[in-house]
Amino acid sequence: MSEKKQEESFRVIDRRPFTSEGELRKEVVEEAEREAKREAAMRPLAPAESVTAPAAVPPAELPARLPAFENLVRMLGSNAAMVLGAYADPRSGQPMIDPEAARELIDMLDALHEKTKGNLAPEEDTLLMDLLGKLKMTFLEVNQAIAAQAAQVKAKARP
Repeated sequence: MSEKKQEESFRVIDRRPFTSEGELRKEVVEEAEREAKREAAMRPLAPAESVTAPAAVPPAELPARLPAFENLVRMLGSNAAMVLGAYADPRSGQPMIDPEAARELIDMLDALHEKTKGNLAPEEDTLLMDLLGKLKMTFLEVNQAIAAQAAQVKAKARP
């Protein structure tokens, strides 16, 4: 019976980072040092960095966010979404689908991303990348639907 009690018992491990005096525990400090060494070993030095470079280099100044750039990206994105069927034609009420126009607009956004690489604020880069990803997926889905529809029409036309 006493053996069964020992098996059912549990062990409490104190994982708090601070002692009762408010000091960091020795294990926490050692683990942080090991983690820093692991990360430093995994990250290769860039060619511009040297071994004698100071440890705390101030980060490069980030480009400022420009509302005009964001508006340009959104405008191109809206136009691409429109020709991918996201909006209905006000005259007919039917979605407008023009894969070639969508491809051109997506290519423009791709070119804009390539030409501005490294010169965008993080928010601008995220906006552009997210929009490109969504548009490319929608473009793929629309093209697959068009191909499937064409295959159905072709199959019905056969005697």
